[in-house]
Amino acid sequence: MSIFEIIMLVCFGAAWPFSIYKSWTARSCAGKSVIFLYIVVVGYLSGIVHKVLYSYDGVVFLYGLNLMMVLADIGLYYRNRCLMRMAAGG
Repeated sequence: MSIFEIIMLVCFGAAWPFSIYKSWTARSCAGKSVIFLYIVVVGYLSGIVHKVLYSYDGVVFLYGLNLMMVLADIGLYYRNRCLMRMAAGG
C-alpha cells in the first residue's frame, strides 16, 4: 500500500462530490465532457483490476468509491442532457 496512491485517490475523490453537486443543481450539461468522464472511469477500472490481480489491499476501496462518484456524475450528465432537450422543445 502506497501512501502516495492513497493521497492521490483521496484528492481526486474530494473533487467528485463538488462536481456531482454542480451537475445536480445546474440541471445543464454545458461545460461537462462526458468523454473525459468515461476516460476517468477506464482509469479507475484499470486501477481496480491491477489491485485485484497484482497488489490487493484496502486502497481498492478508494478506487471503487471514486468510480461510483464518477458513474453518478455520468448519470447526471445524461439526465441534464435530457432536461436540456425537453426545455428546448424536443
